[in-house]
Amino acid sequence: MRPTSMRNKIASILSLSLALLMYASMASAQTKPSTDKRYTPKPYTPGNIQLYKTIARIDSIYFGAYNTGNEKIIDSLTSEDLEFYHDRAGLSTSKADNLASLRKNIYGKVTRTLTLGSLEVYEIPGYGAVEFGYHSFRNIAEPGESQPSKFVAIWQKKGEQWQLTRVISLH
Repeated sequence: MRPTSMRNKIASILSLSLALLMYASMASAQTKPSTDKRYTPKPYTPGNIQLYKTIARIDSIYFGAYNTGNEKIIDSLTSEDLEFYHDRAGLSTSKADNLASLRKNIYGKVTRTLTLGSLEVYEIPGYGAVEFGYHSFRNIAEPGESQPSKFVAIWQKKGEQWQLTRVISLH
């Protein structure tokens, strides 16, 4: 294995581990009442408001394209080394397969709505940002929207370009 390839694998594992660790601690804090009366979690406030606004804007652009089938935008915002973890469909590590799946199953059939007030963004120094939130989906063949579900998205900044590199989608 080439050194660059090994570094990329290690970076992927570390970034995913960080996201999972942060997600697990957030989920634990939100789902179990604390028996420790000394600590009450504070409501989320962005540590970096500019980064928060940037990721919120990119999320809006990405899912605006998702909702309208604009594959050119989806393609430009998706990393070649995308890892997509889905609690029903499993792991996908192919950008081409992901785009084909969107074409087949999503465009013109499903829309996504971000749950208002659920977005949290944290900087990953030297890499980009991790985004947590809740969203729901509407399948035009079914009545109503899905219940809001959790997601984690890791965005990498290369120069001035942001790209989605890792996604954990839960239902």
